[in-house]
Amino acid sequence: MSLVAIVVVLALVQYSAFGILVGRARGKYNVPAPAISGDPTFERYFRVQQNTAEQIIIFLPAIFLSANLWSPQISAGLGVVYLVGRFLYLRSYVADPKSRSAGFALTFIPSVIMLIASLILQLEI
Repeated sequence: MSLVAIVVVLALVQYSAFGILVGRARGKYNVPAPAISGDPTFERYFRVQQNTAEQIIIFLPAIFLSANLWSPQISAGLGVVYLVGRFLYLRSYVADPKSRSAGFALTFIPSVIMLIASLILQLEI
């Protein structure tokens, strides 16, 4: 299995784990489905999962494009940065949403780098 495939599998496992955390928070903070509000801590877990869904939609095509058009090794490395960023985003956002910036940057910047590199290589700029 290639490094990129491993990173992609880890990203999907991480997203699934965040969903499990939302389910646990739903029980712990007594927020029955289908409600998505009611307890601030639950809402923070829910927002982390939702933001991760928003980010993974950008990340997955970005890593596949850049691995194919640019470098699988660099793409896998940027993918690891994405994974670390998502973990930091989870930890910081649940603790205090105002502290989420570093985790968000470590998530968003790798995807942007991979997309820009892919675009430049396709356009042969």
